[in-house]
Amino acid sequence: MTAGWREKRPAVPGLPPLQPGARHAVLAALCVLCYSNSLRGELVHDDVWAIVNNPDVRPGSSLWSVFSDDFWGKRMGDNTSHKSYRPLCILSFKLNILLGGMTPVYFHAVNMCLHTAVTCLLMYTCERCVFQETHLAFLTALLFAVHPVHTEAVSGVVGRADILACLLFLLTFLSYVRSVGRCVSEDALPSTESPGSLLLSLLLGTSAMLVKETGITVFGVCVVYDALVLCRRSLTHHLSSSRPSGLVNICSPFMKRAALISGYVLIIMSVRLWLMGGSMPLFSEQDNPASFSPHVLTRFLTFSYLLSFNAWLLLTPVVLCYDWQVGSIPLVESLGDVRNMATMLLAGVMLVLSLRCISSLQRQEGWEVLVGMLFLVFPFIPASNLFFRVGFVVAERVLYMPSMGYCILVVHGMGRLCSVAGRWGTTLLSVSMLLLLLIFSWKTVSQNNVWLSREALFRSGIRTLPHNAKVHYNYANFLKDGGRYEEAIHHYNTALSLYPRHASAMNNLGTLTGSPEEAELYYRNALDINPQHNRALFNLGNLLRSQGKDQEAQALLKDSLHYGPHFADAYSSLASLYAEQKRFAEANDVYVKGIENCPDNSDLHNNYGVFLVDTGEGELAAAHYQQAVQLKPAHYVAMVNLGRLLRSSNDNEEAESWFKRALQVTRKVDVLTPLGALYYNTGRYQEALQVYREAAALQPHSTDIWLALAQVLAVAGRGAEAEKMTLDIISRESSCIECYRLLSAIYSKRGNYTQALQALDWALQQNPPDISVRAELYFSQGNQLRELQQLDRAFQSYKQAVELNPDQSQAWMNMGGIQHIKGDYATARMYYQRALLLNPGSKLLKENLAKLDRLEKRLAGGA
Repeated sequence: MTAGWREKRPAVPGLPPLQPGARHAVLAALCVLCYSNSLRGELVHDDVWAIVNNPDVRPGSSLWSVFSDDFWGKRMGDNTSHKSYRPLCILSFKLNILLGGMTPVYFHAVNMCLHTAVTCLLMYTCERCVFQETHLAFLTALLFAVHPVHTEAVSGVVGRADILACLLFLLTFLSYVRSVGRCVSEDALPSTESPGSLLLSLLLGTSAMLVKETGITVFGVCVVYDALVLCRRSLTHHLSSSRPSGLVNICSPFMKRAALISGYVLIIMSVRLWLMGGSMPLFSEQDNPASFSPHVLTRFLTFSYLLSFNAWLLLTPVVLCYDWQVGSIPLVESLGDVRNMATMLLAGVMLVLSLRCISSLQRQEGWEVLVGMLFLVFPFIPASNLFFRVGFVVAERVLYMPSMGYCILVVHGMGRLCSVAGRWGTTLLSVSMLLLLLIFSWKTVSQNNVWLSREALFRSGIRTLPHNAKVHYNYANFLKDGGRYEEAIHHYNTALSLYPRHASAMNNLGTLTGSPEEAELYYRNALDINPQHNRALFNLGNLLRSQGKDQEAQALLKDSLHYGPHFADAYSSLASLYAEQKRFAEANDVYVKGIENCPDNSDLHNNYGVFLVDTGEGELAAAHYQQAVQLKPAHYVAMVNLGRLLRSSNDNEEAESWFKRALQVTRKVDVLTPLGALYYNTGRYQEALQVYREAAALQPHSTDIWLALAQVLAVAGRGAEAEKMTLDIISRESSCIECYRLLSAIYSKRGNYTQALQALDWALQQNPPDISVRAELYFSQGNQLRELQQLDRAFQSYKQAVELNPDQSQAWMNMGGIQHIKGDYATARMYYQRALLLNPGSKLLKENLAKLDRLEKRLAGGA
């Protein structure tokens, strides 16, 4: 293999000669030093959607789904899919989780190691195929290692797609170059010496594309490098000769390679388009405003300026931001815009570089500029909007691969300047390069801190691009998730002031306002901007449902599902609406369809389980609760629901294990109280006291928790403590009916029936609105009066109880007992029989009726 003839040039002074192993060690150490602080980072921004919320990444998911879904876990044929097909990158995430779980440090460590590998491989590529001097290859790798524009790709885990694609890009290029034989004479082009290496390059290039779409550009680089570098001596000789008649035969080896590569690219691109379902991804205006402009001149000028903007980011990466959408870079709408000067300057630079390439090829000098141009331009073509619309304005991570060409060009220029600058000039240039490396290293380390957490990232966006509506919107979402609603409202409003057509900001504002009328206005405004905004449809539907407008709510929720068939919350809301209307079959159908479309949504499985419990399908409900936990091991709500279901079936031991498992996730009141109730109902009072005390410490103002604690104390024989605690609750909340009932029970247990009766009188004075509660109070009042032998008053209390609740069998029986004692056997029989109708299995009622029969017979016999 050869890369052509190379000219000798002076090395850059100031760089001591190093052995290959030492050079690799220095590069690895530099990469670790620059990115070691990124290891403390969380999974932020796109990492959440590509890893945390991506069902395809989970260890239990099907491998087939990795190859049938897009990068974010959506079906490739779905209208809402971004059509980003990167299965090999997803597999790397799955492997990460398999070996280290969801711990972020391992994700970041892999990214850092991959960046180190790319850096070392770039140096090797430059040594073999670009520079003659190893110092220049080493310097290129040093510049690449520390370039700050790489921080998004390395510190953001999702950037692994770019790093891994770059690694495969270089391996493909090297394998292709290795497959081409030496140019032994000017009479023949180099043949394909190693078909195996050529086939390997096809496999590696395909893998690069399956990591990220830009990986396919390596085939273009390989073919052009083959023609202009590997074959250029023979081609130049024959093109300049007077007898080009045999040129076709001479070029046959190259043409075969080029035809093979071209045909193969055509095939894999066809397969790629087929996987997309015959449609391109749908982006909104805020994703790429220029592409939505109706004016051709605006689109041309803006896209041209964006090329110079990306070039400037490579040249001086001072201002870096995770998002450059929605107002970050205003459209270039006229020829008089001063930014067109930057476009013209870039065009001039590219023209000069192109002329330099042509000149070098003609003189058969060097090819550093050519390779630099190839590595710079080809990987950037997919992001240029030249062939199709992309979903971003500027994205720093897409500059990871093109930056290789930038580094080659910069170092080549440095080498050329050193060759003509003299000793002092060379020293000055070397110091300048060292200073540049130090500044870039400092900037990289500093920029890594931005990616450590969601808040740090979003706050940096506000500082860097305060006129960007998207960064205000993202920061507002973060504040909203953290319960900082006032700050969130401020940033949503700022986003709308910068971009009034931001439908999502309008929708989210509606969720934060306390006024239903204002919320409805926000939702409807969002739908005016985007009638297909499924979350605004969902929120408006839920709002109208809460207002009793079920028919309109139903239509909106159906529309939400129509435009967002994978929106699990909408399925739950629509099914819940049907269930409230007793339309259980339709509710069940909605849940089933929702689980078909969103099989990996744990909340949907949990909500379906609740529905199944309510409709008497407990066994099936348990299966869905368990599925929810399997999908989301931290889903403590499903664990608690499963524990309650098992508790209702008297499977107390299994129920307790689920409650305790939920407590391992979070020690919330919602988990502690059902466990405390289980302990209370199974007579484990000390454990119940311990659990309820912990719950009370978490919610010290909760009446229900303190009341439950007092009840446990009462049944545990600690009546004095229970009484004191209950009176303390009443002092804070005098309308607590259950407190008076508990106080009455405590006094009654002591035999203080007068005090027990007084507590019930206090409860009745609160006039509880619930009829059944008042009936129970009158019944308890009757019991206390009966203990005081005030039978007439007790009878009246029982009578008031049955007037309020005619199904109170015990009150009817007690009324019969009073009449029995008073000798009114006929009336007593009537009350006993009424009670027996309500409770036909009562032995005591049957015994009392039998006693009446014997008494009446005795009286009849005596007469």
